Amino acid sequence: MVDERIGHYAFILGVLIALVVGAAVAFGGASLVEAYSAYLIAFLFIIGLVVGFLNIGQKEVNDFLIAAIALQSAGLLGIAGTSGFAALGLLGELIRQIVFYLTAFVFPAALVVALKAVYVLASKPTA
Repeated sequence: MVDERIGHYAFILGVLIALVVGAAVAFGGASLVEAYSAYLIAFLFIIGLVVGFLNIGQKEVNDFLIAAIALQSAGLLGIAGTSGFAALGLLGELIRQIVFYLTAFVFPAALVVALKAVYVLASKPTA
């Protein structure tokens, strides 16, 4: 019960931080965020670990990993293929920054969930 609440609040906090920081960078606050960028990403990473350990049960593993892969792909396309987002101007930059910080948050959760799934699969006896 307490673990579910902690995981729930950690998820909400991670998403809110990613949205706020992504918007701040997109709207010209990059110099402020750059000063704390390593700390913000480390904090998002830690919150992502908490979410991965506490929020995702065995029933949600496949759905979560598919969603995480989709988000990671969008993040990689947004970072590597900036010309597509550049055509959208400020909106494109906003999307790109938010997806970048969401990716920093979701990646560690996906890593934990994937490792737990591999462990479960590897520990099943073969017939």
